[in-house]
Amino acid sequence: MSDIFEELIRIRSAGHRAALATIVGVKGSSPGKNSMKMLVREDGTFLGTVGGGCMEAEVWEAAKSVMESEEPRLLSFTLTEDDMPDSGLICGGTVTVFVESVGAPTAYLFGAGHLSRAICQVARLAGFRVAVIDDRPQFSNKERFPQANEVYVEAFEGSFDRIPLARWPYVVIVTRGHKHDEVVLEQALKRETKYIGMIGSRRKIDTAFSNIEKRGRVARREFARVRAPIGLEIGAQSHEEIAVATVAEMIAVRRLGDGAVSRDAASEPKASPGVDSTSSPA
Repeated sequence: MSDIFEELIRIRSAGHRAALATIVGVKGSSPGKNSMKMLVREDGTFLGTVGGGCMEAEVWEAAKSVMESEEPRLLSFTLTEDDMPDSGLICGGTVTVFVESVGAPTAYLFGAGHLSRAICQVARLAGFRVAVIDDRPQFSNKERFPQANEVYVEAFEGSFDRIPLARWPYVVIVTRGHKHDEVVLEQALKRETKYIGMIGSRRKIDTAFSNIEKRGRVARREFARVRAPIGLEIGAQSHEEIAVATVAEMIAVRRLGDGAVSRDAASEPKASPGVDSTSSPA
């Protein structure tokens, strides 16, 4: 069992996800015993057991679902000999299994300016891992981002292929200009993501969508995944307020589901001109 706990530490440190299934109740005859555990990784491999047989296959399926939703599940099984043909037992017991998500989601902040620093701080407090990406070493460094789990100095073009992205990442686009935002956005739209948020005015967002669509590399339907202007509409103006609005939107997607927050962009930018990523070293 210590192997499972060691693997849990490794998974959390690497920013990966998994689901842990634990037997929390047994009545009657069953090969599974209280506290037995099975850890299911993102790639479907697993460590440990909850007793084998058809029940274990169902727990594995539930674990994959829990990884995606991050919502725990309590499963109950009434076993028969058909469920456990290799157990050597005359099964007739009931087993209850608790399945929970393991590992914090990772937010990738593209841009290492003032707004990104504020988002990094709030996101870490809210339980996200954070990776910062920028092409300027004087901005993208551990001194400016001590709370970040990873800091990368990379050109935005092709960065999705050079940095180790977690599965279903949260992508936050707050670079220093329209051109860089568009480059990052096009890459994000080609990947499976949990969240894509981009700062900027309605006009800037429409221009980026139009330019990407003209290149013909992304289907128009993919634009519906983008939350722009970024963040919940709370009248935010300062970097710190926009950071709170942004992370609040990420939390809503994480805890309530993708459809819980409207994707309809407001007609006006959520950031005032003084703190828009295009007017300062965002």
